[in-house]
Amino acid sequence: MALPTTADRLTREDAERGADTVSVGNTPLIRLQRIPTGITTAAIHAKCEWLNPAGSVKDRPAFWMIRDVERRGLLRGSRSLLDSTSGNTGIALAQIGASRGHRVTLCMPANANAARQRLLRLLGANLVLTDPLEGDDGARATAKQMAAERPNDYVYLDQYSNPMNWQSHYYGTAPEIWCQTNGTITHFVACMGTSGTFTGCSRRLTELNPAILRIAVQPDAAYHGIEGTKHYATSDVPPIFDPSLVDHQAEVSTEEAQEMARRLAREEGLPAGTSGGAAVAAALKVAKNLSSAVIVAILPDNVMKSLADPHWAGQTS
Repeated sequence: MALPTTADRLTREDAERGADTVSVGNTPLIRLQRIPTGITTAAIHAKCEWLNPAGSVKDRPAFWMIRDVERRGLLRGSRSLLDSTSGNTGIALAQIGASRGHRVTLCMPANANAARQRLLRLLGANLVLTDPLEGDDGARATAKQMAAERPNDYVYLDQYSNPMNWQSHYYGTAPEIWCQTNGTITHFVACMGTSGTFTGCSRRLTELNPAILRIAVQPDAAYHGIEGTKHYATSDVPPIFDPSLVDHQAEVSTEEAQEMARRLAREEGLPAGTSGGAAVAAALKVAKNLSSAVIVAILPDNVMKSLADPHWAGQTS
């Protein structure tokens, strides 16, 4: 049986979850016009997730996680939503939490992007800054400890192990991609952070067409500048990650990701962040050996919140 159209699906979810479901998801899929020219005739499409309300793909799991704890009646009294973040998930949780009247506490490395920290405070989030040398894993450990020590004060969402993370993409992002490509997608490409986007989309797309190839993208080194991604060989692997879903593991350097992000802005008019640049760089490598493929790469966010970083100083003049 064919999937319902995106509009039909959102209408049904509206009735089940409330009108605010429509504002999250249903992001555009745009075919790249110039970057592939002369390299491949395969179609490379970018899923522009920064057009979610809080500006990133993380709106999807944030909404699903919050609705889940609401339905289970866990936000009693003055309990605060608690999670760790490097930026985008925190912004989504803070914005959606504020709109629904929930307090939000976020643990994040002290060296996290300053503009993101300011935005989080503007949205009313309480920030707990952790050791920058311990990165995202240290922030998660702090959140886990806080939840264990004060269970009556916090509802710990734990995006790295929460099934609502990957399910938001299984039921949302993947069907959107399938409908937007009229079922012709042959390759799916996504960067790895919590792995929710990759795991959820890959699981659903494989059910729709087992021939679809799934490309997981990671930084090529432990210390890197690709925001929102993890180098799994040197960090804690998220419990929701399913390695059996990976058909091909692509590694991209920080320099490759930054250069492709610059090209996406200047050649395609898509101001993607470095994780989106990494996904498209990986997609282009795959496409070099193909002629008639339909490749979809996830662009998790845009570069707007990172323009104050030193790297971009010489890229915007």
